[in-house]
Amino acid sequence: MENQSELIKVDDNIKRIREQIAEAALRSGRKPEDVRFMAVTKLQENYLVNRAIADGIDLIGENYVKEFLDKKDFLNLDGVEKHLIGHLQTNKVRKIITEVDMIESVDSMEVAEEIERQCEKHGVDMNVLIEVNIGGEQSKTGFDISEVEEKAAQISELGRVKIQGLMTIPPATDDKRELRRLFEEMRKLFVDIQDKKQDNINMNILSMGMSHDYIEAVECGSTEVRIGSAVFGARDYSKKH
Repeated sequence: MENQSELIKVDDNIKRIREQIAEAALRSGRKPEDVRFMAVTKLQENYLVNRAIADGIDLIGENYVKEFLDKKDFLNLDGVEKHLIGHLQTNKVRKIITEVDMIESVDSMEVAEEIERQCEKHGVDMNVLIEVNIGGEQSKTGFDISEVEEKAAQISELGRVKIQGLMTIPPATDDKRELRRLFEEMRKLFVDIQDKKQDNINMNILSMGMSHDYIEAVECGSTEVRIGSAVFGARDYSKKH
């Protein structure tokens, strides 16, 4: 059942976040339209996601393959770009390969190679981002920053996997100085790879920044922020797939 007060909150949240992204982009010497605003739909009610789309959100991110497949028919996805942003198990690649426009969470050679195999099987190409474990955390997936350029070169040799940039989730911290240091390190890596102009490696997207740190991320050069709870409110993890 739709909750009208929650719908109004979504409207207000999107308006506020857009304004904050625009201000942060200008502070970083860019235009507001240089930063894409992704609504992360993990564990959110379909009617709230549809309200965000009605408010002009044209990019959504989903963490779980099963959840997205279960709810996609209930979402108004015409003209909406769909990204998988959560850890992708190799045995789930075949289920998602024709369902999304981008996989942002390529965190191993095994996943990249399985994407290539499934792309060949289905006769499609797949845009991807390489996930960087910028904080070197054992609890998180992603390539270590020291190996990103080497792994990107290897992945670029896969004909149907099209590298479009980098993605990261920094360690949870209230230390804004440390957060900015990590974001700036990502930005430097992004630019360094971009400057090399390698075949099948396009640095079009630097995906960093979530509900608690998107302003700092944009100020440090992010071109795409992934925002869930700040749009829709707290998630109900009892629904987790």
